[in-house]
Amino acid sequence: MHSEHIVKSFDSELDRLYGEISRMGDTAASQLDAAVDVLLRRDDQAAERVVANDAAIDELEQAVSHDVLRLLALRQPMARDLREVYSALRIASDIERIGDYAANVAKRSLVLNRTPPVQAVQSIPALAATANSLVRGAVQAFRLRDDALALQVREGDARLDQQYTALFRELLTWMMEDPRTITPCAHLLFIAKNIERIGDHATNIAEATWFIVHGQMPGQPRAKRDATSQ
Repeated sequence: MHSEHIVKSFDSELDRLYGEISRMGDTAASQLDAAVDVLLRRDDQAAERVVANDAAIDELEQAVSHDVLRLLALRQPMARDLREVYSALRIASDIERIGDYAANVAKRSLVLNRTPPVQAVQSIPALAATANSLVRGAVQAFRLRDDALALQVREGDARLDQQYTALFRELLTWMMEDPRTITPCAHLLFIAKNIERIGDHATNIAEATWFIVHGQMPGQPRAKRDATSQ
C-alpha cells in the first residue's frame, strides 16, 4: 500500500510538471503571435510589453528546473519515469529559447519602427504561422505523449526551412532592387532567422517526446531544407 501511494504521488507530481511545461509552451506561442502583430502594427508600447512578458517564461522555466531537481532527489525515478523527468528539463529549456526568439522579434520591431515601412514585412506572418503550428503541435505531442504527432512536427520543420529560404531570397531581391530598403530588410532577415530557429526548438521538443515514448531518438536524421548558405 505504501509503494502504491508513492507511485500515485510521483504520477501526481509528474502531471503537475507537465502542466507547467504546457503553460510555458502556450505562453511562448502566444508571445510569437503578439510579436508578429506588433511588427505589423508598428506599435512601440505593445512591442515593449512583449519583451517584458518574456520574464514570465523565464520564471516558469526556473520553477520547472526546481521541480525536476526535487523529483530526482526525492523519488529517484528509473527507466521511463527517469526519461520523462530528464526530458521535461530539456523541453523547458527549448521553450525558454522560443520565448527569447519571440522577444527578439519584438525588439527588432522597435528598431524597424524608426525606418519607413516596407512591403516585405507582409511576408513575415506566414513564416511565423508555420513556426507556431510546430510549437503548438510539439507541446501537444509532449502533453499527450503522442509519438505520431511528434514525428509530424519533426517532419514539418523542413517546410519551415523552405519558407525561410524563399523569404531570405525575397528580402535579398528587395535590397538589390531598392537600396533604401537595405536597413529595414536586414532587420527582417534577422527576424526571419529568429522564427526559423523557433522551428528548430519545436523539433527538439518533438524529438524529446519521441525519446520519452521509445527510449531512443528517431532513427532517420532530420530533413533540412534551409538553402540560404548555398
